[in-house]
Formats: sequence, structure tokens, C-alpha cells
Amino acid sequence: MIILGIDPGVATVGFGVLSCERGTLTPVRYGVVTTPAGDRLASRLSRIFHDVTELIETFRPEVISVEELFFNTNITTGIAVAHGRGAVLLAAEEQNVPLAEYTPLQIKQAITGYGRADKKQMMEMVRRLLNLPAVPRPDDAADALAVAICHARYSASLLNRGGSSSCSTI
Repeated sequence: MIILGIDPGVATVGFGVLSCERGTLTPVRYGVVTTPAGDRLASRLSRIFHDVTELIETFRPEVISVEELFFNTNITTGIAVAHGRGAVLLAAEEQNVPLAEYTPLQIKQAITGYGRADKKQMMEMVRRLLNLPAVPRPDDAADALAVAICHARYSASLLNRGGSSSCSTI
């Protein structure tokens, strides 16, 4: 199974592509899609849409795992992230790839076993779970890998209920 994890944004969209075979998660590619700060919002969203579409066409994921939005104190930042997330969701829909959406709490729980884990704990667990020599950089790419790992774990749990094989990393 190929999973494309996405950490949405407007300036930076993290992505992580994982292969899940026989219970082993292997990072295929990870990185970020960036958009210039001075560009119009519509131009930036178009770039995100086209770049995510290219990722889908290149890696042919069976599912796209996306982080749900969490509004804390800065609603302006949340609205900008929502715009970028919309471009990602549209790319998935246009390419007919199923979506799985997870809250930050679910992602942290799946990666560290603790829903209130801090950024440092999350980054280190992503490194360990994927047997990487260093924490993936930039942070947005590591966050996207965490979203993909989260889906692998949640889907394995659901698959096991039906008696199918899983791609769990537990």
C-alpha cells in the first residue's frame, strides 16, 4: 500500500510518501511544496493543487491522509491553512483517491501513544518508526510522514477487525 501523508498549509505544504508492505513502513519520498509569500492567494492555491496532483500522479497512492484543522488562538493562520487544505482535498477528489482525515490528537496518539506529545517527541518517534538516520527536515515533511504513519496504524486496526492482513507498525 502507498500512503501519501499531507500536512496542509499555504506557504508550506508537507508531504510524505510511505510504502507499507508486510508490516513494514518504508519512506519513499518526503519534502515540501512551497509557495512564494508575495504571490496572490489564488496563485498559491493553484500551485498547491498542481503540485499535489503531480505527487498523486507520480506515486499513485491508494489513500491520502490529511491532518484536520485545529484552531487555537490565531484564527487568521487557521483560515490560511484551510485554504491550502482545500486545494489538497480538491486534488485528491479530482484524482479519485480516497481521503482519510485525522485530528492532531489522533496523530499524536498513533505516533507516540500520548495525545499531548510535544513537537520534539513527535519528530523523534517519526525518525525511529521509519528507521531514519536523522529527523526528517523541514518539520512540515516530518509532520506529513506522521500523518501517513497514523493512517497506516489506524487502517491496520480496522483491517484486523475484518481478518485481513495489516500494515501496522505496532
